[in-house]
Amino acid sequence: MYNPKSAHAEEFIDHGEIMETLEYAAKNRSNRALIEDIINKASTCKGLSHREAAVLLECDQPDLVERFENLAREVKQKLYGNRIVLFAPLYLSNYCVNGCVYCPYHGKNRTIPRKKLSQDEIRQEVIALQQMGHKRLALEAGEHPKMNPIEYILESIKIIYDTKVGNGAIRRVNVNIAATTVENYHKLKEAGIGTYILFQETYNKENYEKLHPTGPKSDYCYHTEAMDRAMEGGVDDVGIGVLYGLTTYRYDLVGLLMHAEHLEARMGVGPHTISVPRICPADDISLDQFPDTLPDDIFCKIVAIIRLAAPYTGMIISTRESQKVREKVLDLGISQISGGSRTSVGGYTTEERHDDTAQFDVSDQRSLDEVISWLLDINYLPSFCTACYREGRTGDRFMSLVKRGKISYCCTPNAMITLKEYLEDYASPATRIKGEALIRRELEKLPDDRIRDLANRRLIDIANGERDFRF
Repeated sequence: MYNPKSAHAEEFIDHGEIMETLEYAAKNRSNRALIEDIINKASTCKGLSHREAAVLLECDQPDLVERFENLAREVKQKLYGNRIVLFAPLYLSNYCVNGCVYCPYHGKNRTIPRKKLSQDEIRQEVIALQQMGHKRLALEAGEHPKMNPIEYILESIKIIYDTKVGNGAIRRVNVNIAATTVENYHKLKEAGIGTYILFQETYNKENYEKLHPTGPKSDYCYHTEAMDRAMEGGVDDVGIGVLYGLTTYRYDLVGLLMHAEHLEARMGVGPHTISVPRICPADDISLDQFPDTLPDDIFCKIVAIIRLAAPYTGMIISTRESQKVREKVLDLGISQISGGSRTSVGGYTTEERHDDTAQFDVSDQRSLDEVISWLLDINYLPSFCTACYREGRTGDRFMSLVKRGKISYCCTPNAMITLKEYLEDYASPATRIKGEALIRRELEKLPDDRIRDLANRRLIDIANGERDFRF
């Protein structure tokens, strides 16, 4: 029986409940009265249950689909405004002992060169990222107990935070590494990580075990229960996601939302972020191996539904997706994107892209400045903000502010301040002109005179050479 408060994966991700939910959704795909009630509930910004979300996913009424996608745009605008947070992945090592059939890092792949960055090489990668203008990173490493032990990860985090060139600084390190112990999560917390990120890939246990035939990751329950251990270890913010295209998207969307419900029920706060990666080609990985790849229209529909079901949760999309697709989903719910990314080990410090060590092919290959210029062109406010993390507004404290509608008093000024830093230190002349114009417009829109005056003073201080203000 479905029990969101249970600590056991097969109880809070209950297969029977998922199958009943999918059957219920299929039966009600044309039930206009029910669907309209669900849409009306979503308009209150209180979220939706996994079963209600499944009904929207099955909805076959074009006008109702258009209605709830438009509502997702309204909810996104109400809660996040036009802010888009930017980050970059940093790959430390592609050594891995797992047998994941969708990832080129799998242990049996003999064609991909294996590489692990030394601490000096990490420092050089961080300098390169700082010189682009990045302030937050997502640290990535394959699962290999000998090559990538927790001590290596902790030392790498310290190097990242300690490395500073000019006005550059990495202010938040999010960590995407394999499921581990409560003790190790506590060590990660003590090292100052931001969000701990771990993708389930698929919530279907049978499919999961086929996709992960060997290695530590093959243990479905240990992997699925990782977020519980992370939060028990003191990590306030966790990020979840599935890899769409591996298996049936309907099952995985329901499982994802059940996982979010579980964290809220048992730990008191849901996921800080939900990512929506789709499988894409890589070294020895072809899409021909995966018949369930997701078309763009269904992908966009899923983004909209997650925004309605989990309105206060950040949503992330990477450079797996093209500029065209990323633009479509920005207003449907996405709040964070990567820019200028390299998915290879050592990819930021070489002229070539090191595609031979890449985890996946990058679709959006624009530089960070080009991505920021594009966001400005379509009237988004690029943000490098890390203030909440450094001011202790994490976990339930962050969610409390968001749900009371107070977080925007921090987020918009911090977005303008960090964009101003980027414009002063790293932007091309054309991007700087567009960015300054957007900041002026955003400053005038701030509803509180006191906050507007303080933000304006901070913007002037930044122009005069000072840095690292935060609301």
